[in-house]
Amino acid sequence: MKVAIASDHRGFAMKHVVMDVVRRMGHEVQDFGCDGTASVDYPDYAAPAARAVANGQCDAAILLDGSGIGMTIVANKVCGVRAALAHDEMMARRAREHNHCNALCLGADLLSESQIRTIVQIFLSTEYQPGRHERRIAKIRKLEAGQC
Repeated sequence: MKVAIASDHRGFAMKHVVMDVVRRMGHEVQDFGCDGTASVDYPDYAAPAARAVANGQCDAAILLDGSGIGMTIVANKVCGVRAALAHDEMMARRAREHNHCNALCLGADLLSESQIRTIVQIFLSTEYQPGRHERRIAKIRKLEAGQC
């Protein structure tokens, strides 16, 4: 799996933790920035990473900022991306199983390194469970079709 990773200045330190987890799981990382702790605007990094997922360049994205909210909003503006803000293991698992999410957003100010490691591992190792959920995903795709 190829994973797009991006952060703003608040998520920069944890971005390197995430890259380590992703690589240790045997996946490839594509780093979309940012490259330091100087203040930056999260849309400048979330949008290119989300577009890489939407166009098939990457299979999934992991996006980090202070709360995770900004990255989630931006990623969900890109047609074909279903981004989830996860603060615990259950949210990460459900995002994949039920909502077929292809982007995980994390609040670096709200989670410990250990929590982030666990959430990323769960998100990347959990498979989508179609069945009853497929009807809902089809409705999301239909909504997007009129906007893409």
